Amino acid sequence: MIDETMSNPTPQSKPAPAWLDFEKPIQDLEEELLKLKQIQDKGKSDVSGPIRALETQIIKAKRQLYSNMTGWQKVQMSRHLDRPYTLFYVEHMCTDFVELHGDRAYGDDKAIVGGFAKMDGETIMFIGHQKGINTKMRQYRNFGMANPEGYRKALRLMKMAEKFNKPIVTLIDTPGAFPGIEAEERGQAEAIARNIREMFKLKVPVIVVIVGEGASGGAIGIGVGDRVLMLENTWYSVISPESCSSILWRSWDHKEKAAEALKLTAEAMLANGLVDEIVPEPLGGAHRDREGMAATLKKYLLKNLKELQTMDSQTRIAARVERFSNMGVYGTASE
Repeated sequence: MIDETMSNPTPQSKPAPAWLDFEKPIQDLEEELLKLKQIQDKGKSDVSGPIRALETQIIKAKRQLYSNMTGWQKVQMSRHLDRPYTLFYVEHMCTDFVELHGDRAYGDDKAIVGGFAKMDGETIMFIGHQKGINTKMRQYRNFGMANPEGYRKALRLMKMAEKFNKPIVTLIDTPGAFPGIEAEERGQAEAIARNIREMFKLKVPVIVVIVGEGASGGAIGIGVGDRVLMLENTWYSVISPESCSSILWRSWDHKEKAAEALKLTAEAMLANGLVDEIVPEPLGGAHRDREGMAATLKKYLLKNLKELQTMDSQTRIAARVERFSNMGVYGTASE
């Protein structure tokens, strides 16, 4: 298995996460704090008072900024290149991970990874998107955009988990299924549709977590479960804000407006009954404390898994079908 977990990196190999444009006020304060600490370290003068005051100011500024983000800002946060991906979560939540490969029909898609792992002693099938941690690996992983063989591999692993009566956890982070002509030639739509149908019938508990981007069929292809969780700074929608803007306004210039109209944030999805729970992120996003984010997600997974395991399989399946069948609203037009 190619190591993309970024575990135990040296200080040189793990620079501080990059700042996003809207975080510029926080960045300026952090840089000012760094200068004061450098002065303090040199011992030329006592600036401990200004340091404490600035640290308090930074905390207040962060709470204000991150608690009032727009939909587009959350989209940007979900795409941060330093956010943890599936392999990182598996390594930091589990032990004894054995990655499984191939769809037994065409090949092994690198954008979706999966395999058995132990979490607190219980064997679980983990399946998720993997975007890659640097330019070379992002190309290798096709930026998390799976081909049909990726969804067929995911289904094969789900059926294997069902055979051995092991629960399934899927981690979604994709800008969408790969839209290339070769993917369509190999049956992209059929592969996703088959996964949706088969996931409704799985007899074992299934927990779905949106850990980054949750776009269109690329997400829903591994997104049918008994519980659907969203990390705080993620998005889930039938279309990206840029694509929505290009369709409605023939330009990407209105992507911020599209992000608000799509109601794609975790809060909006929870309010509309499309997800079950929001998993809080560290202040500033999951990429600011990757290990802490993994520990938090593990707690939520164990809690939901414990609740689901008290139900028999037929009850779970019936509730799963009813839950997704009741999604959405419609009206009847009068004549």
